[in-house]
Amino acid sequence: MRRLFTIDLKDYREDFRIFRRPSARAIIQREGKLRMVYSPVEKYYKFPGGGIHDNEDRIDTLIREVREETGLVVIPETVREYGSVLRRQNSDRDEDTIFEQENFYYFCDVSEANIGQDLDSYEEKLEFTLRDVDIDEAIRVNDEYTSENVFNYQMIKRELRVLQMLKEEV
Repeated sequence: MRRLFTIDLKDYREDFRIFRRPSARAIIQREGKLRMVYSPVEKYYKFPGGGIHDNEDRIDTLIREVREETGLVVIPETVREYGSVLRRQNSDRDEDTIFEQENFYYFCDVSEANIGQDLDSYEEKLEFTLRDVDIDEAIRVNDEYTSENVFNYQMIKRELRVLQMLKEEV
């Protein structure tokens, strides 16, 4: 898969151990809009997706995470690669550790049925909601996003850059 870009804060020492947390993310389009997860608490948009579990492949992760975060069911034969973003920064949880996350983005279609969300507790706190959003609105909202939490901030700025790339390619 092609690398779209890399975010490397270089806020760590090279001799730190590396904690890898790859993820799969969905780009779902419908009637000229993007189907994204919105947090009214934090006021940002993100592509549905999340971490790849041990012994789980990227597509299985994509299907599971889309279902959990949005209630939508991915049609497996429609999944196609877009690109990946590598993110490296000092871990916020473990000392002397580099957090490294490769985010794999895929275009996909979903069935019209919505089977309901199955959110984690932190996703419930953020009130994750499925929204069909115009790309310019998602860009505007994420561009205005601020947070003192460097992990959240970097995640949303990553999503912003992917949105900007998608807009340029259309």
